[in-house]
Amino acid sequence: MPSSQGSLDLLQDPVAQELLRSAIPARLAYVWPDGSPRVVPVWYHFNGREFVVGTPPKAPKLKALAKNPKVALTIDDNTFPHKVLMVRGSAALETVEGVVPEYALAATRYFGEVEGRKWVEQVSGMLTHMVRIIIRPEWVGILDFQTRFPSALVS
Repeated sequence: MPSSQGSLDLLQDPVAQELLRSAIPARLAYVWPDGSPRVVPVWYHFNGREFVVGTPPKAPKLKALAKNPKVALTIDDNTFPHKVLMVRGSAALETVEGVVPEYALAATRYFGEVEGRKWVEQVSGMLTHMVRIIIRPEWVGILDFQTRFPSALVS
């Protein structure tokens, strides 16, 4: 029997695995300190347990995440029937020297080996430090519009 919406086991579902291996950026949603919602596209690396995003230490989202670590993340495609991976969780921040290793892995996934390495070298020349945003899933959902539909369509 398939895992129900909300189960972390859904991260192992074939739909989730396909989206996690894709070169589709995730969309990270968080709450700005004034209470307004924000969504930004991000590269990520999924290590099997958590999502890791690398960002410059002056990124505005860091101020908001330090105040309120609750986040949502989605990865979705543009081909019908649409596939959507939805994650809710909490973010932890960690400053590291140089480029976040998972950022380098993400660059390779998005650009390929050669171009990814060039990108990381360019970023290394601009930043002495980066911040790892570690997103620990607490709830996972999948929509595939074949076997899993939005709750508004299910009776």
